[in-house]
Formats: sequence, structure tokens, C-alpha cells
Amino acid sequence: MSTLPKIGFIGLGIMGSPMAENLLKAGYDVTGFTLEQPKIDRLVAAGGKGAGSIAEAVKDADVVITMVPASPQVEAIAYGEDGILENARKGALLIDMSSITPQTSVDLGKAGAEKGLRVLDAPVSGGEAGAIEAVLSIMVGGEKADFDAARPVLDVLGKTIVLCGPHGSGQTVKAANQLIVAVNIQACAEAVVFLEKSGVDLAAALDVLNGGLAGSTVLTRKKDNFLKRDFAPGFRIDLHHKDMGIVTDAARNVGAALPVGAVVAQLVSSLRAQGDGGLDHSALLRGVERLSGQPVKS
Repeated sequence: MSTLPKIGFIGLGIMGSPMAENLLKAGYDVTGFTLEQPKIDRLVAAGGKGAGSIAEAVKDADVVITMVPASPQVEAIAYGEDGILENARKGALLIDMSSITPQTSVDLGKAGAEKGLRVLDAPVSGGEAGAIEAVLSIMVGGEKADFDAARPVLDVLGKTIVLCGPHGSGQTVKAANQLIVAVNIQACAEAVVFLEKSGVDLAAALDVLNGGLAGSTVLTRKKDNFLKRDFAPGFRIDLHHKDMGIVTDAARNVGAALPVGAVVAQLVSSLRAQGDGGLDHSALLRGVERLSGQPVKS
């Protein structure tokens, strides 16, 4: 029998499904729960176990991993009679890998401790491709001893794994990450429209730009999205809108000015208003096309 800890995994979406599957490939016993049965079926087909409820998924778990969209969903699965805190065994390690407000993570850490659970906030960066390839960047908040205990599991999921400070610190760093990513995508999108309207070979231009100081992981990951106008969601505009709200609110609370970030947050918001919320965040290109009087390409 495996001596690896048993894992309960809550949230099997675009990110959660490949993460759970990577844990299975590494030899972990994974029991998953999510609201959509086909996603549970996918986990079972990969060698995992499906659960009919949160309580069933976490009751025997040594480690519980959650990957859901936002703070309300984290609170819904964590609290209450049917939630994680009431049903996980004492001593279990709860690793929330969702992107939520820092305060939600601080509150969850306190509530978990009262129930005898060890809690880490461990949001990720790298998108769907990073989840599939197990090269996520993982920003962790919590106690050092709990981080050390979680490290073998996190090593299966990511490449850059850093303890950033106490509860909530991982979420604060993730908020900064989302600020940088959004501004970077917006700059790339503006460059794409500028290049196209100037009659330049776009593919060649993006290749040479990505080889110099203008190069970035964002441009590497999203270049084909721009070239093919392929906006199938790897990370949805709706979620980046949520994250931009987190970072602008957190910055206001600490007195940090985000002049460029505030503009990009509004551009993300405008895309949602125009019906593009379900598209990948590289669809910021569509907003620049509209502003430039250029037909929006599908």
C-alpha cells in the first residue's frame, strides 16, 4: 500500500482537473468532488475516486486541496454543517489554491485552527498550460511547519514554490501577480493592433519582440491566442475581473497607488460588459480592436 497521504480534492475545473490528475500520476490516492458529474467522471477515468459530497471527499483525507473560483465559493465549501471544517479529520492539512481575498484566507486560517486543521493559502500562476505541465508558480501563506509538510504535494503541481509569509500572504502575492499579468496582456494586445495596422508581419514581429527585453512568459503563452484569435478560456476574463477587484481593493487598504492597474481593471470590466467575460484574458485584444476602430476578429 502507498504510504503517501490521501488527498481530497474539491474543485475540478480548468485548473483543478489537471492538477488532480498530476497527483494521481505521482502515486497519490485522490478522491474528488465538484458540482459537475462529468468532471468527477474524468477523475475516475484517470484513476481517482469520485465523491458524492464534500464530506465524503474529505472525511479520510490527510490533505484537502481546494481550487474554486472566488471567496464566496471557498466560504461555501469550507464552512457549515456539510463543509470541510466540520468533516475533515483533526490534524488534516487544508491547502486552498483558489485565488481569493487575503482577508478570506486569514479568516479561514483562524477558523481551521479552531477545528484542529492546518491551513495554507497557496494560489497559483501559470494558467491551464502550467497546471497540465505541472510547472505552476505557487505562492504560499501560513506556518513554516505546515508549508514543509505540504511541500512534497506542491512539488508535484508546480515548479516555483515559495512561502511568502503568514496566512493571506500567498493571496497578496497572487493579487500582485494578476496585476502584472493583466497589464502585460493589455500592452501585448495594444502592440498587436499597432503592428497589424502598420502592415507588419505579425508573427515575425512577435517572435523578435519575445526574444528581447519585451519578451515575457505572457507573450510566450499568449502569442498563438493573438495570432489565431483563439480565445478559448485558459483563464477567463470573468476571473481576471474578480482578481483585479481584489488587487485594487487591497491596494486601497494599504495606501498603494495603482494608476495603470486601475485603467486595465476598467478595460477588463468593459470586456465583461460587452459579453466577453467567458473568453480567455488574452481577449483584451478585442477591446483594443474596438477602441481602434478595427473589426473584431473571431
